[in-house]
Amino acid sequence: MTGPETHDVKRRTVLATAAVATAAGALAPVAAHADTKATPSATSAAKDKPKGKKPTIVLVHGAFADASGFGDVIAILQRQGYTVHAPPNPLRGLKSDAASVKEFLGTIEGPIILGGHSYGGAVITNAATGNANVKALVYVSAYALAEHETAIQANALGNGAPPLLLEHLVLRPYPSAPAGDADVSIDPKFFRAVFAADLPRRQAAVMASAQRPVTFFSLGAESGPPAWKDIPSYFVVAKHDNAIPPAAERAMAKRAGSHTIELDSSHVAMTSHPKAVADLIRKAARAHR
Repeated sequence: MTGPETHDVKRRTVLATAAVATAAGALAPVAAHADTKATPSATSAAKDKPKGKKPTIVLVHGAFADASGFGDVIAILQRQGYTVHAPPNPLRGLKSDAASVKEFLGTIEGPIILGGHSYGGAVITNAATGNANVKALVYVSAYALAEHETAIQANALGNGAPPLLLEHLVLRPYPSAPAGDADVSIDPKFFRAVFAADLPRRQAAVMASAQRPVTFFSLGAESGPPAWKDIPSYFVVAKHDNAIPPAAERAMAKRAGSHTIELDSSHVAMTSHPKAVADLIRKAARAHR
């Protein structure tokens, strides 16, 4: 068992590494060993047939969260007659996470609107490539990475200040981790301030306890060719985001040529502003069938 001092040292180590990487964009080399194998093939899975002529909506959560953050958005879209899926994001490495979502998308017939929150944006950027059924991408306070870019490097886009997130990360070992890697989560004491400042304290506290860690190497993994170069995109900029700098979100949205809206929101715009996010997804669905 490790003592408090050991955890403090580990925590300071990950904070220092992340902060340096944000300033210098130097974490890409560690990505070579970041990814574990993708999930088992989904080729034998039954095809999901969308109801009517409406596209199927697929929503991918990011780090420090799970699909429940999209709960109210899903409910709104379902009431409007959309078939919605929110598959689990493994959070084990960008390449393998994207492969998992790509295989899931392959089980769906007909047009798809693919959305991603936070790190989930990096995942959909890679997962949608080569799938002609994906008609539009929706980024919700998310990473729309360029080729060879990492999530940590993207934080510096737009010359915004480093996010508060980097000051409150906790590092823990996980089984069979490559040398130098670890699971990263947000210190629960600072979760609300970093991730969900516009949610009630009790709700944020539950989210902090239930957060799912991401591997540290995932955040330094280089992205592949971006799907947004060939697929129309929509973007929600969270103006009070403390996990991804709003300036970086604006820069990524502009680079991707996204139809963009801005919300007075924390990082979890889909949770605090579900109607606005659902409306943008529906707009994408109506425009691209």
